[in-house]
Amino acid sequence: MLRQVSNVTACSPVTNCQSPRRVATGERQGQVRHYRDRLEPMRIALTGSTGKLGSVVLRELRDAGHDVLGLDIVGRREPGFVQVDLTDYGQVVDALGGVDRSEPFDAVVHLGAVPAPGIRTDVATFHNNMASTFNVFWAAVRLGIRRIVYASSETVLGLPFDVPPPYIPVDEEYAARPESVYSIVKVLEEQLATELVRWHPDLSITALRFSNVMVPEDYAEFPSFDADPLLRKWNLWGYIDARDGAQAIERALDAAPAGFDTFIIAAADTVMSRPNAELVAEVFPGVPISAEFGEHDTLLSIHKARRLLGFAPRYSWRDHV
Repeated sequence: MLRQVSNVTACSPVTNCQSPRRVATGERQGQVRHYRDRLEPMRIALTGSTGKLGSVVLRELRDAGHDVLGLDIVGRREPGFVQVDLTDYGQVVDALGGVDRSEPFDAVVHLGAVPAPGIRTDVATFHNNMASTFNVFWAAVRLGIRRIVYASSETVLGLPFDVPPPYIPVDEEYAARPESVYSIVKVLEEQLATELVRWHPDLSITALRFSNVMVPEDYAEFPSFDADPLLRKWNLWGYIDARDGAQAIERALDAAPAGFDTFIIAAADTVMSRPNAELVAEVFPGVPISAEFGEHDTLLSIHKARRLLGFAPRYSWRDHV
């Protein structure tokens, strides 16, 4: 386990600096944000329901007893699915308003987006993702839906860390550091959510900063990462099993009160067999260590999600390889 070092910069948790982080409304007012349980089944609109994460979330939420309508731009005709272009506000408000003629929605889970940098051009990514999120948020607010959980991204932490992080493990305490247009959109989405909950004090919006989403079929490749630590240094060797991503969403739906907050969501371990002390010393020499961590503990701190949401990752690639 790495020992605590003394050369921690002014923007680390050790110095208790007050960075311009995006926090819950109650925290801004100097109050403690209390998380409560809401375990009864909900009617949920899920955007991006056919994607890598969305398809798993759809299955897991339904298995947990929730009534979920999938919304996506692609997908086959079947009960519980509506094809929607999220960049078209009319389609979004119609879908969330009850295009399937069912009961009103209790919550929206918004995962629909271009899922990473480099898939489409920067301009196309910005126009698609920013418009989609605005439309979903705005339609939900207009329709009286007061619970939104959505996919932000680990990229706001400064990925791919060509400029080293301010400290390791990274957490939600320092200001966003977008290094791509995709990440800029994620920061703007968080700012949009901040203002919407200010306008609507009864509104709950939770941003989950997901790490790199994986499914069991991906894990066979993981042992090859050990040969070159630079292959996965871009997100501090992090990942999230899609099933645990679904768990985080359900915990946020159950527990998040009114206001806005952000949470890093990652697996409890790294993608590497090599120990953290060795990796950090080789790739990020001189970066302050803000908290102790174990040999393979995630370096994307999930302490806040554990503490406030009850998030508890259950899945590891090590159980599959």
